Amino acid sequence: MKFFVDTADTAEIKDLAATGLVDGVTTNPSLIKKSGRDFFEVIAEICEIVPGPVSAEVAATTLDGMLAEAARLSPIAPNVTIKVPLTWDGLKATKRLSAEGVKVNVTLCFSAAQALLAAKAGATYISPFIGRLDDIGLDGLDLISDICQIYDQYESIQTEVLVASVRSPGHVIEAAKMGAHVATLPPAVLRQLALHPLTDKGLAAFLADWEATGQKIV
Repeated sequence: MKFFVDTADTAEIKDLAATGLVDGVTTNPSLIKKSGRDFFEVIAEICEIVPGPVSAEVAATTLDGMLAEAARLSPIAPNVTIKVPLTWDGLKATKRLSAEGVKVNVTLCFSAAQALLAAKAGATYISPFIGRLDDIGLDGLDLISDICQIYDQYESIQTEVLVASVRSPGHVIEAAKMGAHVATLPPAVLRQLALHPLTDKGLAAFLADWEATGQKIV
């Protein structure tokens, strides 16, 4: 499974990218607002930090508007992926852009039917929002299971399942077991993947025993 970081905080991205664990970055209008910075400057900086796909989301809701904004965003860097909403115009834009060789991340997916349409339109990534489904009493991971099962039936489908709205390490592990290609994680969740109380306990015991030997390595 590939790990994308879901943030527009370039300091966080730099810190996490130093681990070699970051395969890409996703942003959205809410994250750009939170950063308080210019959209184009943020995307350009992120693209310099991370060589993998960096999703930049259009704000337009019409086909012509999405295509015009994509034309402004794509030249920022070779690794920019255009992010469009899962609407009829978004699907039309996906078809047009993918035909031109532009990578497209179709976002705000909440059903397997929507995911099937996005794949047929040529999406590079489909972003099902599992946490938001959990919020309304459904099981978001069921959607990941359904999409992976459907996509696996057809060799012609090259769209990757990009698990979004991830709230916990459990979301990541279960989605990975289902075969999802990518998870986009808030920085805090990515850091949580490395934590376990037994690791901390074991390390403390090892360090105490080493201190008791009176030895030094350097």
